[in-house]
Amino acid sequence: MTAAWVLDADALTALADARHAHARAVARVVVTASRLRHALVVPAVILAECQRGPAHTRRIDSLLARERGLRVRNTDRVLARYVGAVLYAANADSDLLADAHCVATAVEAGGGVVVTGDPDDLTRLASSFRTVVVEAL
Repeated sequence: MTAAWVLDADALTALADARHAHARAVARVVVTASRLRHALVVPAVILAECQRGPAHTRRIDSLLARERGLRVRNTDRVLARYVGAVLYAANADSDLLADAHCVATAVEAGGGVVVTGDPDDLTRLASSFRTVVVEAL
């Protein structure tokens, strides 16, 4: 697997809604990931975070249909182990479970960039993994 650019809930929301304050920044991320031929990934648990009402759910579903380069990483046993390791390394509890999926997805890919609207929590979770960079929107 190649390096990944992983979207958290705020980044995914911004990509799905052109009116979002960070829409342009996330659009640049998509272009950069494509140019570098890196995977653009969203953990499935982040989709769950973003399924908030019919209108928002339609925007997310539309995004997933049109952005063929955006891959959804389902949580299986392998990723669950990475998530547990991320939480353990940061001495964090399950309130950061969704964010830990973002870091774990990048770790599993051999490294990458986590694009986030919440750099404090993500930086804490990624601090033990030198191959993961947190990019704030």
